[in-house]
This record gives sequence, C-alpha cells and structure tokens, in this order.
Amino acid sequence: MTGWRLRDFHSDDLDGILRLWEEIKASDTEPVYGLSEVLASCQKDHAVVAVHGEEVVGAAVGRAAHAQGWIVFLATAESWQSQGIGTALLAALEARMAPHGMTKLSALMPESETKVDAFLNRGFEMKKNLRYFERHIPVQREELKLLSELGGRVLPRDLWQKVGGMVREKELLERRLVMPLAKPDLAEQYGVSPPKAVVLFGPPGTGKTTFAKAIASRLEWSFIEVFPSRLAADPQGLAGALRETFLKISELEHAVVFIDEVEEIAAQRQGEPPSAMQGVTNELLKIIPAFREQPGRLLVCATNFIRALDSAFLRHGRFDYVVPIGLPDVAARQAIWERYIPEAVSDAVDLAVLVEKSDGFSPADVEYAAHRASQHALEKALYSASDGPAINGPSTDDYVTAISETRMTVSAEVAAEFLEDIESLARL
Repeated sequence: MTGWRLRDFHSDDLDGILRLWEEIKASDTEPVYGLSEVLASCQKDHAVVAVHGEEVVGAAVGRAAHAQGWIVFLATAESWQSQGIGTALLAALEARMAPHGMTKLSALMPESETKVDAFLNRGFEMKKNLRYFERHIPVQREELKLLSELGGRVLPRDLWQKVGGMVREKELLERRLVMPLAKPDLAEQYGVSPPKAVVLFGPPGTGKTTFAKAIASRLEWSFIEVFPSRLAADPQGLAGALRETFLKISELEHAVVFIDEVEEIAAQRQGEPPSAMQGVTNELLKIIPAFREQPGRLLVCATNFIRALDSAFLRHGRFDYVVPIGLPDVAARQAIWERYIPEAVSDAVDLAVLVEKSDGFSPADVEYAAHRASQHALEKALYSASDGPAINGPSTDDYVTAISETRMTVSAEVAAEFLEDIESLARL
C-alpha cells in the first residue's frame, strides 16, 4: 500500500486523531497521555499527520518545555503499519520542534507497547531502571479564578488523616459519603446513588467544620464555605445573594459546599406576615433540589441546634443523611491529646491521666487546655527563679491543672439532649 504523505496538522484532523487514539485503546494498550491532553497539544503545540488522500493514517504530537521536548502521541493506523510512517512522522515532528532550542527529546511508552522501531530508527535510546510517576490535579486553572471569587480553596490532601480519633464518625462518613462520591461508577453498578446533601449536627466544638473540610480534602474537591452573615450585606439581599452564589458554584466541576450554623437561615417558619428571614428559608429550600441535580458536588450543613431547623428543611429528598457528631470517646481524646503534646515531653506525660480527666471535653476544649498548659510551662521556664533542672516542656501536672481550669463547652444537659436528638432525628 502506497500513497501516504506528511503534512502539518489542521483542525479538521481532530476526528482522525480521535480514531487513532481509540484504535490504541481498543488494542488493550493504555495511552500514556489522555485524549484531552493529546487534542490540546495538537492545537497548541506541535503536530504532524500522515494522510492517504484526506484520511489521517498516522500522527505525531509533541510539546516543548525549555530545553526538553516530549512526544505526547505517536500512532499509525493498523492497516498502514510497517511502511516507515512512524519514523517519518518522528523526523518531521523533530524538525518542527528543533527551533525551540531543545537539547533532549523524550517519549514515554506503555510497558506493553512493542512497536518501538520508529523510535529506535530515529536514534532514541531505550532507558532502563526508570519509573514514571503521575498525579491528577483535581482543580484546573480555569476554575481557580471562580473559586477565588467564591472565597473557596483547595485544601491540603492530608486533613482526613489528621482528624484525631473519632473512628466511628470517620468510618460512617467514609462509607456513606466519600466512597460513593469517589467511586461513582462502582456505586452505580450496585444501585447506590451518590449523596448530594448531608446535615452534621451536635454540640458546639465537636468538630463539624473539621469534618466538612476533611471530606473535601479526602475527595480532593474544592471547598466553599457560605457565610450568610457576609451575604446579608449584598445589595440584592440575603436571598438574592444566596441564589447568585449557588449559580456560580454550579460552574465548578467538583465542590463541597459548607454552611455552618445553618439554623440562622433555615429556622422554623412561623408567624404572620412572613418575615424577611422566612423568605431566605424559602429560597434555600428551592436551591437544594436544583443543587442535587448537579453531579460532582456535596452540600454539608452543620448545626448546633437541630431542633431549631424548619421541619421541611430536614425531610427526605433534601438531605440524604443527618449525621450526629458528638463528643470524642476515649480513643479520640487520646488522639487529640497526642496531637498537641510536644514530642520532647511525650514520653514523660501520663497520657492516660489526661484522657481520663478530660472526659466530656470537646476537641476544642482539649485544644484549649493543651495550649493553656504549654503557655503556663513556657512562662514558668522563662520567669521562674528556681535553680533546678531546666524545664523542656509542660508536665503531666501542667496539663491536669489546665484541664481543671477549662470550662467544658458542652453541659450535661446539652449532652443529654444530643442523645435524644440522635434517637429522633439522626438519619444514617
């Protein structure tokens, strides 16, 4: 078979490139570069094609970065192989990239790929003992500007691991929320619909905000916290600003949207005539169904006073789960204390005593007591007139004293009400 020729890539060749890429996929060989990267480089970087008439029978695509060039794609239609097209394509591509001052041209090939003659014919050397590492960046550049306008951000990847203890809550959220959202195809296979909205409720300081951020970190999705108090200053009013914010959020590919103290805008509606805040509640109730229709996002609402929420707000169809986040148990308190005790004194501090004496503390209470003990120990080391041995950190006594001087955020009455709310309102 003869009659092929080389020419520069034209935008009309995209369908031909797509056919070649799909032919590679059909042969059970996974291309190193994704289709979107290949097509983008065709239009923005360097590409040459081999054609028979107007049919694309081969293509080579490359990009140059400083003195390094990369072959992004090289393929020849199966019926046109073994005719030297690959070698010719590489030569033509190199000629077009050479003016960029490259000192090295490289290519990555799937391990199963056996058609390497084109590279060897062009003088490429096969390197041994190399490993290829790749990581997908979840938030693309074009989304970052919109994310900034919304006051959102991409959180560090390790927040989930840093949630101390709280094993039961983490396992529940992992199974109910994270897994179906992170693996939607697998969830669909089992007939599971990924959740769209969840309410976290519990006493103050128990870590609801921390969990919302950790979920976003675990999924590697953008995190946007909606502050009703800030939106209230908008000229179009709180309801209008809320609607506009969610319209912007709909433009993001993935997002965890967090509303803390949601009872401020979703409290029980009552009284005549309707108040302005009731209009905000109505707007939020209309926003949630539209939000649920969009893939790749999760609404997390948190409240300290779940009994204050409007009954229509919590009904089935709006929120998939209503999850209690309570006071940390023994294992969780130990993990939280370990986070705040300096490594230099960790072996000398009786952790079991601290865990026992801080029963009923919230994570925020433990953090406060730990910082108070550290501050007291620092002052004692700097200003004590003692000629004794140098103090290198807080002692068990310092922590015990700080615990005794810390007022617990959650009273016994609030803790009891929380247990009642679990029975009557939790939906797991």
